[in-house]
Amino acid sequence: MGHKRTFTIPGFQFAGISAGIKESHLSDLALIRSYPAATVVGAFTTNRIQAAPILVSKRNIRSGRCSAVIINSGNANACTGKRGLRDTERMVAITARTLKVPSRQVLVCSTGKIGVPLPIDRLVRGIPKAVRSLDKRKMMAAARAILTTDKGPKVAFASGKIGGKKFRIAGFAKGAGMIEPHLATMLAFFVTDLSIERRLLNKIFQESVDQTFNRITVDGDTSTNDTVLLLANGVAQNKKISPGSRAAFLFQKKLREVMEELALKIVEDGEGATKCVRIEVRGARNEEEARKVCYAVGNSPLVKTSFYGEDPNWGRILAAAGRSGATLTPETADIYYNEVCVMRRGVSTGSHLEFRAAKVMERGQFHVTIDLRRGKGSFWIWASDLTEDYVKLNSHYRT
Repeated sequence: MGHKRTFTIPGFQFAGISAGIKESHLSDLALIRSYPAATVVGAFTTNRIQAAPILVSKRNIRSGRCSAVIINSGNANACTGKRGLRDTERMVAITARTLKVPSRQVLVCSTGKIGVPLPIDRLVRGIPKAVRSLDKRKMMAAARAILTTDKGPKVAFASGKIGGKKFRIAGFAKGAGMIEPHLATMLAFFVTDLSIERRLLNKIFQESVDQTFNRITVDGDTSTNDTVLLLANGVAQNKKISPGSRAAFLFQKKLREVMEELALKIVEDGEGATKCVRIEVRGARNEEEARKVCYAVGNSPLVKTSFYGEDPNWGRILAAAGRSGATLTPETADIYYNEVCVMRRGVSTGSHLEFRAAKVMERGQFHVTIDLRRGKGSFWIWASDLTEDYVKLNSHYRT
């Protein structure tokens, strides 16, 4: 997987500028342009409170084609009533008119403070400026322009060959807080020059999202604005890809690599986070019960603070699992930090093993495994720790 600072995908251009939304005057307006128009699929927040850009993008994505995505940061345009919808429609209209594309082929995303009207006049001036700034080498500029509390831009790239034709996938994302499965304050954009039929593209996309972005948690909160989009413009001119084929498998493998890299970067960049922990539950009665335990443990403030304190407090893990609603009995359960078993059959394995587990927790990334010994169900997620910096940041930053 590439780690260059300049990513280019044939047929795509990018821009990232300052439209004056953020008081810091940092860049706050990003644009993705596809020529020709790309096949598009997406996933949106499951929060019942949905921001105006979510409503408009969910409508426009039904066309199946996308020529542009316009994204602002610093203002979520959520809970802003009819004005918010009008402002979103205006962003779409100006982008479409300036690029000379149909408005139904323009998607829009926003992230930032909730309940504050967009400074639409600044966006009216900023969008044409972003169009003039478009360049195939400016993905990193676009990645910077969508940030809020993130430490820095998150980008990833992969490539492969299908029928002798090279294809490329690139993605960039933002997200550091309000991260829960089923999308949270998270925006992620993926572009590829692959040619692929939309139904198959959507199947591969949804499966990949479920295995990556829907397996992370920072603080258990879910946002009003989450969006993940995938645009495929077909410039690679590869042969038709059939469901179940080696070509479809290769594309899904590469897409998942890029998504997983960005999903992990989001957890690692969690607000104030110092640890990235893979929590795996196995031996549950079924996958759904394993999932319940994973999220109960991964979202527990007591467990997360123990990660930060590098304290292998397995009692907190067991207590969180016990309130998950899953069927379990302590007398059959084991808990591990990496390969170190700190609880077997519901009792401690001794202070010497807890000492070894504490050493494991000194690493920035480690695994916690909970074996319930009740069946064959399993599930895993990535979670962050919980620190003083998270509290400080969220007491001073208004979402």
